[in-house]
Amino acid sequence: MSAIRLLVLGAVRQHGRAHGYQVRNDLEYWGAHEWSNAKPGSIYHALKQLAKQGLLHAHEIAPSTAGGPPRTEYEITDWGTEEYLRLLREALTSYDQQMDVKSAAIGFIVDLPRAEAVALLKERTRGIDRWRASVTEHYIPADGPEQLGHIGEIMNLWVHTADAEAAWTEGLIGRIEGGAYTFAGEGAPFVGVLKDGDENPYATGERHPGDAR
Repeated sequence: MSAIRLLVLGAVRQHGRAHGYQVRNDLEYWGAHEWSNAKPGSIYHALKQLAKQGLLHAHEIAPSTAGGPPRTEYEITDWGTEEYLRLLREALTSYDQQMDVKSAAIGFIVDLPRAEAVALLKERTRGIDRWRASVTEHYIPADGPEQLGHIGEIMNLWVHTADAEAAWTEGLIGRIEGGAYTFAGEGAPFVGVLKDGDENPYATGERHPGDAR
């Protein structure tokens, strides 16, 4: 799965309607440029591709009286919302070693009902258990990595990563079941986007010409 697709759809959905610089600004505010491929070029490319595919609707806004190129604002379509939720559910349940995919999923988890989020995370833990079992068919953790030479260190890393993620996921499930956070249908959601004009302390500075205010 491509994390950029999930990230861009989710960011536009949170705004309701946003231009490219707002989407980029939000993703940088979340640190996504550090842990994913959400770089400026890939963000603008994703917006255009998602619009071509009918997942976003592109509104061309007239340029300001001061001049400059027109700005395109994007709005998620019904189909885009369906695709976004499908990607989110898939990212929450599949045991994926890629940090960008699981980080994006956790960032948007409150867009789901609480009970569904818990159910998906429990499915994730079962997936981790199945994956770990497939590794330990060939590698016995108690015997140490030396059993396979230095290559055993790779499987040792895999097993430790799976164990750590399982423990973290169980902790998250417990916090959610205990009432942490505001999920879909429970009231005003957490606002994790910047308003137009808000300073972004993590901005990289470069802007796209089509995003002139």
